[in-house]
Amino acid sequence: MLNFDGMKRKTLGLALGLALAAGTGAAFAPTAHAQEVTLRGASMFDENHAFTKTMVKFAELVDQYYDGETKFDLRLNGELGVEKDYVNFLQQGVAIDYTIMAPSNMAKFAPSIPLMDMPFLFRDLDHWNKVLSSDAFGPLEAELEKNADIMVIGYTGGGVRNLVSSKPITNLDELAGHKMRVMGAPIQAQIFAALTAAPSAIAYNEVYNAIQSGVIAGFENEAASIQNLKFYEVAPNVTLTKHTITVRPIVMSGKSFRKLPEALQAAIKKAGSEAGAFGRELESREDGIKLQEMVDAGQIKVSEFEGRDKLLEMVIPVQDAFAAEINASDLLTAVRGM
Repeated sequence: MLNFDGMKRKTLGLALGLALAAGTGAAFAPTAHAQEVTLRGASMFDENHAFTKTMVKFAELVDQYYDGETKFDLRLNGELGVEKDYVNFLQQGVAIDYTIMAPSNMAKFAPSIPLMDMPFLFRDLDHWNKVLSSDAFGPLEAELEKNADIMVIGYTGGGVRNLVSSKPITNLDELAGHKMRVMGAPIQAQIFAALTAAPSAIAYNEVYNAIQSGVIAGFENEAASIQNLKFYEVAPNVTLTKHTITVRPIVMSGKSFRKLPEALQAAIKKAGSEAGAFGRELESREDGIKLQEMVDAGQIKVSEFEGRDKLLEMVIPVQDAFAAEINASDLLTAVRGM
């Protein structure tokens, strides 16, 4: 748990904090000068993960841009559950006010939002950064806010997702029938089914045991999460499909946001955008470093995927069909053309 007050209170720091207060949304407590606002966040990871560092940066920036009293209560290591729990909390306006999560975990409220994290969407990091620095995903954000009352206030991410498996998967023949976990949005399963794998949506906190017990033979993920959650213990083979550069929205409960003073709302929007840029640079820079750390430690074996260009050809019809289904063909065309 990270619990820290605004710098203007002279007590900014990282320390064990108070127990999570019961109730809903952002908490307010009267002070001698003004209302003190407590914003509650959650991370599935420890203090060294890029998501956690990004949320700490977000808190620092909010404090910088807001003159009032603020306190941040950030819970780590999955203390409040996994992302599918977070999205329900945010939608209901309870337990947490902000977090970072995969678009696929918000698909039940906004079916089109997984497009922003669709495998093979981005050509490279420059293309990815250009899209996330624009307003290209505005229509997807609007759907999420309308349907779930969850606001996107910034974009982080930058990890490159690869196949992670108990046995090597280095070509299409070995990928055929490969039992693997994918994220919950249907487009994820559709993409990997088109690549002849056998995908299934399994809860993230069940993946380690599912591989260990042989229910699945692998999954797909970025280096930071493989390292942080020690997935290499059961899946030491990493195949460089490089199928996704992650897009991870920094999100906030609309119910919590509307309770805040206007000046704090403005500070949050500005801080969210800037924290997102901070996080994107951090995670994209650290991604290769963390992968190499695991190689050097003998924890993983890295292989190239033979004939990766063929994968790109195989997924284009699936991407096009998904975009047409959610009335986002123009958006997909715009992203591809950026």
